Amino acid sequence: MKLAVICANGKAGRKIVEEAVGRGIEVTAVVRGENQTQAPHVLQKDLFDLTAADLQGFDVVVDAFGAWTEDTLPQHSTSLRHLCDILSGTQARLLVVGGAGSLYGNPEHTACLSDSPDFPPQFLPLAKAQGKALAELRQRNDVRWTFISPAADFRPDGARTGKYILGGEELTLNSRRESVVSYADYAIAMVDEAENGNHIQQRISVVAD
Repeated sequence: MKLAVICANGKAGRKIVEEAVGRGIEVTAVVRGENQTQAPHVLQKDLFDLTAADLQGFDVVVDAFGAWTEDTLPQHSTSLRHLCDILSGTQARLLVVGGAGSLYGNPEHTACLSDSPDFPPQFLPLAKAQGKALAELRQRNDVRWTFISPAADFRPDGARTGKYILGGEELTLNSRRESVVSYADYAIAMVDEAENGNHIQQRISVVAD
């Protein structure tokens, strides 16, 4: 399998590259600056400058893009739209590092976590931007996408336990009634999905076991 990780220098991207390389997968890190990952192959190019030719031949493309400032938050939508456009009609699968704010908090799927009055206000703009990107992604029937939301407490420096619970559209809690996952365990779930491809055109979620 040939795997490309876009924005591989980010915290999530580096963990995904590390996990995939450890499994013997042929990995290419797509980075804007100097490569900071373990990937044996590197494509140094801005996400928005990528072309269909750049991604030709990859079985799976992981989108690990992240934007955090008010002026860049709309790029969650524009970057994903660009990737969908250049992968449109191909057999390549697009796996997206998503957010937890767009997970549903009720079985009727009428209210997202970000709609809750208890949702942390500092994360609300990001959650809304990622939710909008997901809503737009759901309209793309021409791309073999999977959107993977982490738990509400997404820990960059958390331990790699090797275990996780795979959830769906709703917030999933573990046996300790927690919604938490490390970047390392999230990366395991991401690479599992890359290898197995069980959730085409679906949103799934990951929580620590």
